[in-house]
Amino acid sequence: MTAILEVTGVSKSFSGLHALTDVTFSVEQGSILGIIGPNGAGKTTLFNALCGTVKPDSGRVLLRGKDITGRPAHRTTRDGMVRTFQLMRPFATMSVRDNVAIAAQGKHRRPQALLHADEVLDRVGLADLRGTPAADLSTAHLKRLELARALATDPKVLLLDEVLAGLVPAEREPVLELLLELRRQGTTLLFVEHVMSAVMRLSDRVLVLDQGQVLMEGAPAEVTSDARVVEAYLGGGFSDAGS
Repeated sequence: MTAILEVTGVSKSFSGLHALTDVTFSVEQGSILGIIGPNGAGKTTLFNALCGTVKPDSGRVLLRGKDITGRPAHRTTRDGMVRTFQLMRPFATMSVRDNVAIAAQGKHRRPQALLHADEVLDRVGLADLRGTPAADLSTAHLKRLELARALATDPKVLLLDEVLAGLVPAEREPVLELLLELRRQGTTLLFVEHVMSAVMRLSDRVLVLDQGQVLMEGAPAEVTSDARVVEAYLGGGFSDAGS
């Protein structure tokens, strides 16, 4: 299959601290890549480097064969790759619909953006809450709103930062089904997650980061049975309670 995202030798340091060192991997179009690793492994920095929130010190990021290394986040979004954030910060006083429409306005004029927002809200199960102020949403609904805002940009590649964090098992299941449906519709997904049952269920392949470096990459069963991964992550305080 064709690689939609190619990351080669990406490194990033902050005040001498190596957050990423020579990170290299590729993601096939229409696949799901799970990214795991202990706290401080460089997962969030990797997402930031891919999407243009921070500029890598070295290396290259190719999206559909186009070099997007260091491009600002708004241009990367227009190129077709967008990320969600673990800490959701919607426009609190604005309606759910308007929050999503603002994201859609990067590619659509206001009337079309509102219609597109309605379509996206239907997809994520928030249609009945479209007029509700974001400040009144539960954590589970805020997670869906964060996902809806990303989907409103019509991404080809979607980066999800702990989309299940803070959700109880019963709230996770609809999100997992939605992500699988997005993959069936052709969206490529990269997701950082600590809920290992979700990683095993969703991922075609898993990338393990440790101290800013790729420890290994492979099929989910291969990764979780590797002694290095068990020592660095799975055996080091990993918790999957309630999964």
